[in-house]
Amino acid sequence: MSQRAPWTVGEVADLTRLSIRTLHHYDAIGLLRPSGRSEGNYRLYTPADLGRLHRVLTFRDLGFPLAEIARLLDAQESEQLAALNLRAALLRTELGRVQRQLEQVTSLLGERPGEGAFPMNNDDIKEIFDGFDHQQYESEVQERWGDTDAYRQSAERTRRYTKADWTRIKAEGEALNAQYTALMDRGVSPTSTEAQAVAAEHRAYFQRWFYDPSVEMMRGLAAMWVQDERFTRNIDRARSGLAAYQSAAVTAWADAQG
Repeated sequence: MSQRAPWTVGEVADLTRLSIRTLHHYDAIGLLRPSGRSEGNYRLYTPADLGRLHRVLTFRDLGFPLAEIARLLDAQESEQLAALNLRAALLRTELGRVQRQLEQVTSLLGERPGEGAFPMNNDDIKEIFDGFDHQQYESEVQERWGDTDAYRQSAERTRRYTKADWTRIKAEGEALNAQYTALMDRGVSPTSTEAQAVAAEHRAYFQRWFYDPSVEMMRGLAAMWVQDERFTRNIDRARSGLAAYQSAAVTAWADAQG
């Protein structure tokens, strides 16, 4: 294949393994319009066009929809960077989720048949959570939220959890802490899109294991993490200042929901 420029649509299709139909579609929606035309009105692509096509394919592989790609490629560089930073945060979250799943599978493969298959008592749970007894707040929690659907939902779910379930809950909580801590180490603001992406995963964590928290419930939890020194002290066991950071991140996420 000749390497000279410009390239016809057929040559670009051969070089990139895209179909001619796809290239025509990209032209029609304004995503990639060739810079030139031949005397016979055939599309001709320049090196700059292929550079744009490379960025299109990169954004597409990252999961961006075509309409969003078209908008971003013509937007300011700062907007492109913000979108990529958010995508990077989401990918790190997904990578952490897959890693946790792998660890869970590995753990289950190492268990004896039937091990961890029964609900646990408080002593079992304290052992997994390094001595932290979440039940010490039970009376206060019941007084505050005992009449809510969230409390009833959480109580019903946790009553059935086994040792394997609590081990997963701990691992996922530690992974969340690690994501927040990594952002803190990089000096990323808790109100950034990256921190808000972790906050969204934080909400998903509660939803997955305990109850379906509304935006306002998440805002209330965020406030409690810094207003109640017991929660602050427990959260900050992972990293000094973590409670304040994740509180600010979740609050920013809640504000962004409208």
